[in-house]
Amino acid sequence: MTDLAFSCTDVRPEPYGAGPTLLFRLRIEETEGAPVHAIALRCQIRIEPVRRRYEPGEAELLGDLFGEPGRWGTTLKPLQFAHTSLTVPGFTGSTETDLPVVCTYDMEVASATYFRALAGGEAPLLMLFSGTVFSGDRGFRAEPIPWHKEARFPLPVQVWRQMIEQYFPNCGWLRLRRDCLDSLQRFRSSRALPSWERVVEELLHTAETEPPKGAGRGGPDGAGAEGREWAT
Repeated sequence: MTDLAFSCTDVRPEPYGAGPTLLFRLRIEETEGAPVHAIALRCQIRIEPVRRRYEPGEAELLGDLFGEPGRWGTTLKPLQFAHTSLTVPGFTGSTETDLPVVCTYDMEVASATYFRALAGGEAPLLMLFSGTVFSGDRGFRAEPIPWHKEARFPLPVQVWRQMIEQYFPNCGWLRLRRDCLDSLQRFRSSRALPSWERVVEELLHTAETEPPKGAGRGGPDGAGAEGREWAT
């Protein structure tokens, strides 16, 4: 039976991808000496948040994911990062190949929220492998990759930030309901604002300069302090 051992040796941003993509460098070894014709490889990647320490500032930003730090003994559960697949060409002994992983900066996605909250250091990843290996000295046989095949890898947070900055320099993302976007579009068109940044700046400026509704009123009937004094 073909026996494979997996390890991850490096990671780097994909410089020419259509979207944010990391390239994980995989090393695959066949430990029984049998030639491998090809591998239809699948990989599930999880974040294991319990395997690192967090600074107070990081813990504050992670509150939406894990709650108060006092509860982290029960809430620091693995987070899904990615599912990906790859066809590995034939080899004998060992080979190395790049595993592309498409990422997101959508702050509604737990993995993106987690990475953005980290000030530095490394994010502990667990890579779980499955799929089919095609091998054989004489003839051709197909065997499943056992589910227990896995590899751990500490992803440097700086690499993730470098990737995001490469595709979205000095930018972040917010996801809004369609009706809210339609209202913002009408607001932008009515004022001929050149960008969405100007839309937000205009709304913030309006909110800062206009008094809150009901300001200066003493009660629900609209009578201020002077009105109440006159009435008595």
